[in-house]
Amino acid sequence: MISLRLSVTAALLAASSACIAAPVTLQMYYPIAVGGKITATVDALVADFEKTHPDITIKPVYTGDYATTVTKALTAFRGGNPPQLAVIGDIEVYSLKDAGAIIPVSDLASDVSGKQWINGFYPAFIRHIDGKVWSIPFQRSTVVLYWNKDAFKRAGLDPESPPQNWQQVEDYGRKLVVREGKAVSQWGIELPSTPTGYWVLQAIAATNGGRPDNNQGTAVTFNTPQYQQALTWMYDLSHKYGISPPGAINWGTTPQDFLEGKTAMMVTTTGNLGTVRSQARFPFGVAMLPEKTERGSPTGGGNLYLFNGATPVQQQAALSFMRWVSAPEQAARWSIATGYVATSPAAWQTPAMKAYVEQFPQALVARDQLKYSQPELSTYNSVQIQQLLNHAVEAVVTGTRTAPQALGGAQQQADRLLKRYQ
Repeated sequence: MISLRLSVTAALLAASSACIAAPVTLQMYYPIAVGGKITATVDALVADFEKTHPDITIKPVYTGDYATTVTKALTAFRGGNPPQLAVIGDIEVYSLKDAGAIIPVSDLASDVSGKQWINGFYPAFIRHIDGKVWSIPFQRSTVVLYWNKDAFKRAGLDPESPPQNWQQVEDYGRKLVVREGKAVSQWGIELPSTPTGYWVLQAIAATNGGRPDNNQGTAVTFNTPQYQQALTWMYDLSHKYGISPPGAINWGTTPQDFLEGKTAMMVTTTGNLGTVRSQARFPFGVAMLPEKTERGSPTGGGNLYLFNGATPVQQQAALSFMRWVSAPEQAARWSIATGYVATSPAAWQTPAMKAYVEQFPQALVARDQLKYSQPELSTYNSVQIQQLLNHAVEAVVTGTRTAPQALGGAQQQADRLLKRYQ
């Protein structure tokens, strides 16, 4: 009898081991929103992971921008065929959780080593909801100022001294505008206002002491003096001071305008750092955002999520990939290749990262700005809430509404959408 029990136990253990060791295929939705080099870097990381984990296959599915990716992921989940993994905006966590689409990473990584792994990231990149961590930071960023040092020299400005506050932006901008007759060949500064104007507005408002929500996903604080002043200033840069192009400025074309010399300064994500570094034909600098009352910036970018519906074996395989790709060596490699912020202090201590920042100290700006950063706008009904603020920004910069009018309307509509969660 004892021999029979031992044989049965051994058989069960062997079957379990065989199941775990069996090949596992994971689908990972990934947003391509910044540049073509990103795809090659993701593919290379996946290939290297598969070399050291031959029993796991990762199939990236490139799904468009962040908004398209979350829509496709939720559609697939509701249709019963979700990806096991996805890189989706950190801001979508409340909506994904509300839909039951994701499982907390902290539930799977609940042992000592798992907790150490989660606690190893910069706190600015980690959200705790209901006492749990629902996603892991991957391609994260802040909003920074880029400036063309040659343009500063030509304008009689110190090329090593970017503007430190709103007043200096106005003063420097006037000197940097280059006119040829009635046409402008170089603007002083560009702040993109469409299609993701909400993030840029949050960045400017953060330097004025503003915050967009209650950090619980249930209420927004759009219609405040801090936000009204920030949005008015975005309008004034063009219509009052004449240092920025009139009307809406496109997010995607702003870096190209900077690279082509059409603007001497720009406000954009650190995620564009790799592109600017590889394509700029002039020396450039990167600085924290100029302040009005304080330093500030929202964090931004995408996190790795685990989707509901995966088998236990798939979940463990997905967790293995998440831990591998976010380890210091890979985090440093990703940051160097793309310009996104390396997500843990340990990544900045790797030999590769130390050599990189010694050669390219501009990369340190986003890391150092984290101490002043606030979480990006994130609520339930996130897509609709973001669009309300996007429309408000566009209405103001195009001159169809004032900041109090636009933000007041956005606040009222957001209050209605979020009422059921309060």
